[in-house]
Amino acid sequence: MANIKSKEKRNRQSEKRKIRNNNAKSVIRTARKKLIKALESKDLNIETVNSLFKIAASKIDTAARKNIIKKNAAARYKSRLMKKVNAI
Repeated sequence: MANIKSKEKRNRQSEKRKIRNNNAKSVIRTARKKLIKALESKDLNIETVNSLFKIAASKIDTAARKNIIKKNAAARYKSRLMKKVNAI
């Protein structure tokens, strides 16, 4: 345990940020998985896939803007998803 007040506060801040960042990353992973599952499903609906891509791209961009993930990682995620969407 920390003995210094500023270190105790820093630990509290770090925990809050860790929880917030992990939640944001979870949202991104969920959106990506939903899109991939929709692409692999038998009854492929173009409108659904496009809306899921739009949601996933929005979540990825938001996380990159807040420095939760790096901007090049965000670009890579979106590029790979778009490549799969365009393949159909």
